Amino acid sequence: MKSSHYLLDESSRVLVTGGAGFIGSALVHALNQKGVTDIHIVDLLGKDEKWKNLVPLAYADYHEADDFERRLQESPDSLGRWDFVFHLGACSATTERDAAYLAKNNYAFTRDLCRHSLERHSRFVYASSAATYGDGEAGMDDRETDLTKFRPLNMYGYSKQMFDLHAAKAGLLPRIVGVKYFNVYGPNEYHKGDMRSLVCKAFEQIRDTGGMRLFRSHRSDYEDGCQMRDFLYVKDAVEMTVHLACATVAQGLYNLGSGQARTWLDLAHALFRAMGKEPSIEFVDMPLSIRDQYQYFTQADISKLRGTGYEAAVTSLEDAVADYVKNYLLPHRRIGE
Repeated sequence: MKSSHYLLDESSRVLVTGGAGFIGSALVHALNQKGVTDIHIVDLLGKDEKWKNLVPLAYADYHEADDFERRLQESPDSLGRWDFVFHLGACSATTERDAAYLAKNNYAFTRDLCRHSLERHSRFVYASSAATYGDGEAGMDDRETDLTKFRPLNMYGYSKQMFDLHAAKAGLLPRIVGVKYFNVYGPNEYHKGDMRSLVCKAFEQIRDTGGMRLFRSHRSDYEDGCQMRDFLYVKDAVEMTVHLACATVAQGLYNLGSGQARTWLDLAHALFRAMGKEPSIEFVDMPLSIRDQYQYFTQADISKLRGTGYEAAVTSLEDAVADYVKNYLLPHRRIGE
């Protein structure tokens, strides 16, 4: 009888792009917990402290992204074959304005790595994004086959949609898995600067000043702080990703979220509670530069994920924030330490 899962075990050879980054390093740690160590990590370490995410991890080799991309183009056979390819590496800055760079880095590299992987019968899992849905007016349905109806609000989101559209047109989606992460937060995001989650940034505000700031609502149908997001703890995001990689029935695009939208005020109160402090929240105007691109409501329908046999409960916002604060932010630890 044919197995319903791809075999991921101690003998598996795995590639993780973005493996030093936020979700990527958490994924590598999860693989280590399963006994997988023949892992090749691709990333751009740069001048920040992202390298510290790698220190507790077990892996076979590290490749700078530029060198890896050159080998992919010039001598692909020298890279060998992987059983699983987790392509999470990308420029994820929603404020990045260099469209040519995003098209090359987020789209073209994904296209080329996907082709390389499929030619060698590797299981290819890549990070799309919930940003492809834009303001949500066209819905956020991962079962939608007409991907052209979605209108991303920034070039980052569009660079992700470019590959989704390519994969659909080329008939690749039945052979690969694309994951659309919603608002992921948790340890190992320290290097992300302004792109860190509000939990991480507000933790520092509360620690240093006793209070935190939230954006005012600039729509009459949402009160201040009541804009809503689907917040997903990174440990759940990784567990979902590994499940989809292993499930033979998984194909195409999948929303990865908690399935339950919560307000920014919910998040703030959970953070104050985890830090043992009384809430002190100041509302400030949203910058004009992002006001027209701001999403007031996101919520992942994860029924398609559940349909692949994923049965694990999603960690509640309150429990996840408490774990993040008490086990990582307060002691300034990383996953695996």
